[in-house]
Amino acid sequence: MQHPIRNNWSIEEIHEIYNTPLLGLVFKAAAVHKKYNDTAEVQVCTLLSIKTGGCTEDCAYCPQAARYNTGVNVHALMKKDEVLSYAQKAKDAGSTRFCMGAAWREVRDNKDFDRVLEMVKGVNEMGMEVCCTLGMLTENQAQKLADAGLYAYNHNLDTSSEYYEHIITTRTYNDRLQTLDSVRKAGVSVCCGGIIGLGETHEDRIKMLHTLSTMPEHPESVPINALVPVAGTPLEHNQRIDVWDMIRMIAAARILMPKAMVRLSAGRTNMTVAEQALCFMAGANSIFAGDKLLTTPNPSFEEDDAMFHLLGLKPRAAFKEEKELLEEIID
Repeated sequence: MQHPIRNNWSIEEIHEIYNTPLLGLVFKAAAVHKKYNDTAEVQVCTLLSIKTGGCTEDCAYCPQAARYNTGVNVHALMKKDEVLSYAQKAKDAGSTRFCMGAAWREVRDNKDFDRVLEMVKGVNEMGMEVCCTLGMLTENQAQKLADAGLYAYNHNLDTSSEYYEHIITTRTYNDRLQTLDSVRKAGVSVCCGGIIGLGETHEDRIKMLHTLSTMPEHPESVPINALVPVAGTPLEHNQRIDVWDMIRMIAAARILMPKAMVRLSAGRTNMTVAEQALCFMAGANSIFAGDKLLTTPNPSFEEDDAMFHLLGLKPRAAFKEEKELLEEIID
């Protein structure tokens, strides 16, 4: 059975994959996952909000937008030592990638950015893959992050280009794509996915998958998030999505982007271990660990450790592909 890596998927092909009866879809995705990845291996990432609240954007799902009254207090950029201490705790608990998020619309060339560059250097020196999500950035800023040791940059598309303006009006879909292009040009790994449960249609989900899977290079990491409705945001009354929708998205993403780390992200708190196991079977091989994802709840390190033990999963080593490539060169 051939499952070549492709970047020329048609929207019709993705329709067919996405609408495959669920058990058949999971079976196909599991076969692709087994061909390209170690199915017992899951990348464990930790996400820390290094600057919380007060964002000028109007993302309808986000509790950190200044215009919404969500009870999230504004906190200035954390100090480097605090961040490195948190990173060490995450590493000790088993995380191999550490992601720092700042509630900014875009990166600005100022002292705060200089401090973030120092944080990136510090985490990199700890032997962890370091990721940032700081909003929009330029090619020059992306290069500065790369020079500091940044491994990956997260910048989600969130939804389809057609539905985007119903969720965010303070920036365009093209702004998102431009930042991803800047990240690519700097040689930094791309982390880019979306959120389901925003009120979008299945067609919107298919179109988002089409955008991701037809990029010249697939994102190395594809987070699939389930909306966590937050009181005070425009989407506070949205119904939580069904776990089967999450499994369908993960399976489709795995088939379309065979080598990507498909991340089971926001929404895990409401999933049983059995439901998460089905997500792993469908191709998820990355999670966020720790009790918070920026400002929303997440399972604890201890809960995830117990789940890994039960399911026979092991954390993926940091810089695995780079180490394997080096070994091949040495041999």
